Amino acid sequence: MDHNDTHKIPYLPHTKADRQSMLEAIGVKSFEDLINHIPKDLRLDGLNIDSGLSELELSQAIAALASKNKPASKQMCFMGGGSYYRYVPAAVMTLVGRSEFATAYTPYQPEVSQGSLQAIYEFQTSICLLTGMDVANASMYDGPTACAEAGLMACRLTNRKKLVIAESVNPEYRMVTHSYAKACGIELVKTEKFLDGSSVGPDCAALIIQYPDFFGSVEDLSGLQEKLKKDGVLLVVVTEPISLNLLTPPSEFGADIVVGDAQPCGNFLSFGGPSAGYMACKNEYIRQLPGRLCGITQDSQGKRAFTLTLQTREQHIRRARATSNICTNQALNALAMLVYLSVMGGSGLHQVAEISLQRANYLAEQLIKVDGVQLYFDKPFFNEFLLKINADVETFLGLMKDRGILAGINVASMYPNIKDGILVAVTEMNTPEQLEKYISAFKECLSLAKDNKKQKVEALSK
Repeated sequence: MDHNDTHKIPYLPHTKADRQSMLEAIGVKSFEDLINHIPKDLRLDGLNIDSGLSELELSQAIAALASKNKPASKQMCFMGGGSYYRYVPAAVMTLVGRSEFATAYTPYQPEVSQGSLQAIYEFQTSICLLTGMDVANASMYDGPTACAEAGLMACRLTNRKKLVIAESVNPEYRMVTHSYAKACGIELVKTEKFLDGSSVGPDCAALIIQYPDFFGSVEDLSGLQEKLKKDGVLLVVVTEPISLNLLTPPSEFGADIVVGDAQPCGNFLSFGGPSAGYMACKNEYIRQLPGRLCGITQDSQGKRAFTLTLQTREQHIRRARATSNICTNQALNALAMLVYLSVMGGSGLHQVAEISLQRANYLAEQLIKVDGVQLYFDKPFFNEFLLKINADVETFLGLMKDRGILAGINVASMYPNIKDGILVAVTEMNTPEQLEKYISAFKECLSLAKDNKKQKVEALSK
């Protein structure tokens, strides 16, 4: 397509001269030069929409195109890996969608922002209750950036330039942390062994681990902090919020900084975002918390009031003294998490966690009864487990998908040494009936996938 052809792109507001000026500023001659690194078979040459359509006809045409997508809600979804298909109560969107929240700007003026400030304060309180930590900030962009910011925070606190991160931490968290560390001249070391503390030393600022880890396994971390303490190494823990309603909170095994993603609590999958990250820490580290923090005080009349008490962003203080360049706290997504936690309450959250735990363990027990199937790790898990199958993983997942089941994640692209593993997640959305259908389809598709693998091996040997 010639992108200078205005009639082919009638909804583009810029003139031909505008577009040419932007291209020259970028340093290319044409739009084609700008995208020539993208393979042509990956490009979409328009939406094939007829010209001259009325608004009604255009809406119907777009709706027909959109209907080709099959969202997780229209299938049986057993995919996790950091984003989970969980139920979002109606109250969440009802409150988050109110204009007072949906259109609110940064609460710089507390006298006209008490609603937003109270919501932030209550969010911080909820995160502290969930993690067991002393203080939490007003949220971060998402879990991965919260993890990266925690690493930078640890380096500031210890005045060291090295981080060690467990290989079992979500690959997305590791990649984002690596990007931050590289830009700041910080060494990031990946390790498999961290429980004995042997992979860290006196030059290390922090050890970053995940609990439960990316594969769903729950490690015994009771003695880890003591091993790190002798070298002055901080412990950063990546968490999953729903699991914290059953597991020992990170504060009880000595975590210094706790981070995670708000997505499982009141935030839809939505093609991967947006979400919000949370960060909590010990009280003595409060001055190095990135972003901002809301506090409670009294106004001139002695009434309860809320205000931003710490704002260590570069927008508020000299850039050289800022703890972070974070520019938003994803307030609406954080609010969604707050509403979810409030609506569910302690007993509701505990019930959701128990259902997830019980159904995941039941499914795993049934699947490992199948010949050639076993768990990759002999460890307790929460709602997610890594399954090892004696078949071609992609073929198997494709066969399950044809039956309307998103059976799990092929982890080979993230962990090349695991070529026969499927990461399976179970939530309260997976009913007992779905579990039985999964088990039945699993046996059938595994048999077909085994035959396919056998045929491939025979073809290669000829």
